[in-house]
Amino acid sequence: MYHTTGLSRDEIIDLCILINSEDREPDAPRWPPSLGLFKSVTVAMVYMRTNLTQAQIGEFYGVSQPTISRAVKVINPLISRVTAEFVPTADDLDPGSQYIIDGTLFPCWSWKGCEELYSGKHKTTGLNVQVACTIYGKLAWVSDPVTGKHHDSYCLGESGVLTGMNARNWMGDKGYVGNDMITPFKKPPGGELLDWQKEFNSQVNKIRWKIEQVISHLKNWAILRTGYRRPLRTFPETISAVIGLQFYKEA
Repeated sequence: MYHTTGLSRDEIIDLCILINSEDREPDAPRWPPSLGLFKSVTVAMVYMRTNLTQAQIGEFYGVSQPTISRAVKVINPLISRVTAEFVPTADDLDPGSQYIIDGTLFPCWSWKGCEELYSGKHKTTGLNVQVACTIYGKLAWVSDPVTGKHHDSYCLGESGVLTGMNARNWMGDKGYVGNDMITPFKKPPGGELLDWQKEFNSQVNKIRWKIEQVISHLKNWAILRTGYRRPLRTFPETISAVIGLQFYKEA
């Protein structure tokens, strides 16, 4: 079960308890009776973890594709809500701690009329998030998603995460130059870096690999790396659900 959902059976049961105790409207959509709560949560997580088609997942569980679709539609926002308490906000970060930050793109289909999703850097469409970890490589914070056309420095500013922080305690790549953070030196036009600048860049990169590893672990949820197929309006909600599950796992 862990390899298809990312969580153990006991963790999923605890998640079901949280969902079942959620205060919901009497006429709110319910998970499919043919699956029940536990299987509905499981198939929703299988969908996020593997990004298999709903028809494929339906075959595994002996139900139709519309049944899987209904389970995902109902369960994803519930997961997002009940795991929100585990997700740190920018205000929860310690102003005196050191953090490493980087941006990443969560790809989606090239929706017609949504040119703002296209990232020139990644040559595909999607939503950009900023991810921060501690100097020891522990996931610390993830920003709200921004349309893919924006560069990391813009997204960082939109997040407001540096407000009240000492930016010099933060480290990023060259995309964050100008934010008063620790960043590698850029090669001057027509020139070369000095030896001490090259050594500085080398030392920065030896630390920065930790945020790349954190992002890689986050993208073990295939829904965030292989192209989102559901309606675009549901993508931010799905991202929130996955981030909530990641912090829930690490709590």
